[in-house]
Amino acid sequence: DMVASYYKRLTSSDEKVRLEAARAWSVWEASTSHLYLDAESIQHYEDPQVAIAFASIECHYFVNKTFFPTPNYLLEQTAAIRSIPTRIVQGRYDVICPMTSAWELKKALPQADLRIVPDAGYFK
Repeated sequence: DMVASYYKRLTSSDEKVRLEAARAWSVWEASTSHLYLDAESIQHYEDPQVAIAFASIECHYFVNKTFFPTPNYLLEQTAAIRSIPTRIVQGRYDVICPMTSAWELKKALPQADLRIVPDAGYFK
């Protein structure tokens, strides 16, 4: 369980352990968020304060299952927004939010306009 393992390290009493885990988490995210590596983004997420804050918050949400009562809670609630014009935009090479998530949302909101950006990751 990688998330639980990172959570243990990110909440360690040892500052070195916390920082090492935070940098690994944050740099991985920065490295996979763009279609092409973005050195400035990676450098930003390597900053100790940014890495600790970002990794700790994100990991906290994952450990707590994003605070939703069921795993598919958002999809289960789509009836509430069915009448709202919706456009779903998905980067073709997004490895953070995989294409299957956009497709599941499109199936739950058949009237939505699904756009796949062919040359994008999580961020353009």
